[in-house]
Amino acid sequence: MADAIVEGTAKLQLDEETGEMVSKGELKKRLAKRAKKAATAKAKSEAPAKENNAPKAGKVQEVVKAEPMNMFAQGFLDEVYKERPVKPVVTRFPPEPNGFLHIGHAKAIAVNFGFAKYHGGKCYLRFDDTNPEAEEEKYFVAIKEMVKWLGFEPCAVTYSSDNFAKLYEKAEDLIKKDGAYVCHCGDAEIKAQRGGESHGPRFRCEHAKQPVEQNLEEFRGMRDGKYKPREAFLRMKQDIEDGNPQMWDLAAYRVLDASHHRTGDTWKIYPTYDFTHCICDSFENITHSLCTTEFILSRVSYEWLNKKLEIYEPMQREYGRLNITGTVLSKRKIAKLVNEKYVRGWDDPRLFTLIAIKRRGVPPGAILEFVNELGVTTNPTNIQLARFDQTVRKYLEVTVPRLMLVLDPIPVVIEDAEEIELDIPFYAKAPAMGSHKLKMTKTVYIERSDFREVDSKDYFRLAPEKAVGLLQVPYPIKAVSFTKDGDKVTEIRAVYVKEGKKPKTYIHWCPEGSRKVEVRIHNSLFNSDKPDDAEGGFLANINPNSEEIWSDALIESGFDEVKRRAPWPEAAGESELGKGGPESIRFQATRVAYMAVDSDSTDDKVILNRIVSLKEDSNK
Repeated sequence: MADAIVEGTAKLQLDEETGEMVSKGELKKRLAKRAKKAATAKAKSEAPAKENNAPKAGKVQEVVKAEPMNMFAQGFLDEVYKERPVKPVVTRFPPEPNGFLHIGHAKAIAVNFGFAKYHGGKCYLRFDDTNPEAEEEKYFVAIKEMVKWLGFEPCAVTYSSDNFAKLYEKAEDLIKKDGAYVCHCGDAEIKAQRGGESHGPRFRCEHAKQPVEQNLEEFRGMRDGKYKPREAFLRMKQDIEDGNPQMWDLAAYRVLDASHHRTGDTWKIYPTYDFTHCICDSFENITHSLCTTEFILSRVSYEWLNKKLEIYEPMQREYGRLNITGTVLSKRKIAKLVNEKYVRGWDDPRLFTLIAIKRRGVPPGAILEFVNELGVTTNPTNIQLARFDQTVRKYLEVTVPRLMLVLDPIPVVIEDAEEIELDIPFYAKAPAMGSHKLKMTKTVYIERSDFREVDSKDYFRLAPEKAVGLLQVPYPIKAVSFTKDGDKVTEIRAVYVKEGKKPKTYIHWCPEGSRKVEVRIHNSLFNSDKPDDAEGGFLANINPNSEEIWSDALIESGFDEVKRRAPWPEAAGESELGKGGPESIRFQATRVAYMAVDSDSTDDKVILNRIVSLKEDSNK
């Protein structure tokens, strides 16, 4: 309900200096602080002048703000660089193009691109496209767009498939070095070789005893289509006795009956991740191969393979991955939500794919700020949704303009009002944002929840014979009567109160003739922090009130100016005027929430998404 959305600001008071609505306690603190500051300034002005203490005429003194902790200047990533302090630094972000990126990938993007940038190096965007059965063009496009949106520019976009011929040559080299063999074992046999379910003794496959010439012949047979999928695959001859499972003769090549999006039907065999990744890192002269700790066991096989082939050896190091609680990030689970119509699509604002976060209106700069705040260590980071929202809220607070939006409008006819033009700042604390003109009409619209038919002492909004302030309007108004249709109030009549005390509360409003918009208020998609643990599974944990739609909301005319001047703010991948989609049209709807335009909007119909709620009143 609109009442619940604005309830947190119901008891707030106007800070006339800044135009903000704050709690009574906060306003008292601010007034005391200003009084103290004024007294200090007065004392200084009356004191004898001191030489060399005043700034030179015409010189603007700049306020120096402390830089936020840089995750590359200290901590884990600083130590990683010190292990291999080389120039130039070369990194890569190597996504598999088999799904849309999620919030966890934002950390990987920030770490790899940011590490290279911080050290004056370069970063590749390399698509690990070695599994044609799962890859689609839409994922390639979306991944490129997300990297760009976050404000990063790869030195080159490369593909593992660019190296298929060279990788094949390296596979033959490995066979010739007696480092690989063609295996024909089934899953059960391989499992037994690795100790089985009882974790018994491990033993090497009999095929490992085949001579090099036979392995070369059979591998070329795999290449030429002699074998069907699962009939033969190339295994690396590692160390089956090693305690690390990543050394138990991993697969290097397998037969796939699938057409590749870039190479077509040229290849019948495709390299695995464990074979491809380290060799492509070597081909691209990667200095620091940064990945999440799920690959920490893979470091041994990564180093083993490059050493065995006697090629350039990058350094792999692992950091803790980013997880968000209260949602699901698994491609399989999100696909289920999409296919069963629980959400609109992969970009539904209630999801935490990057395309969904973008559509919701979260600025790219806020995501980077979030990653930087958390820092980078070797420990996994499990963060609640509220922590993410708080960072976004803090970021938006100082970067977007203010407008008035009424979710559930009810007309108020001010009987003694005349139409006047008001000049309203977009944000009183940031004069550089400018201001806009707004007509004050005889009829205005307020939130239905800002009027009560029966007054009470603990109620400070509009009621019969009670005065309330209208934001930016010279005089408060007092309700004198109202009309109803059944149980619903349809109109309020009011008059100006031109004398007396200032009202305790100010409410937002929209003039007559304001644009009608649809507003979507998105809440958490799930009812708990761990939807996977819910009885009946994550689908049984769906919040039935995860989306509220207000179809008849009104937005004031300043919206047109905000739209024209988007993006708000100009940062990261939205770094200049007009560079950004509809979601870059962001603003704070006073007393309601932070808002952004949704991609479903048309020229005739504007749809707004709630990005995050406003900061809660501490005295609520």
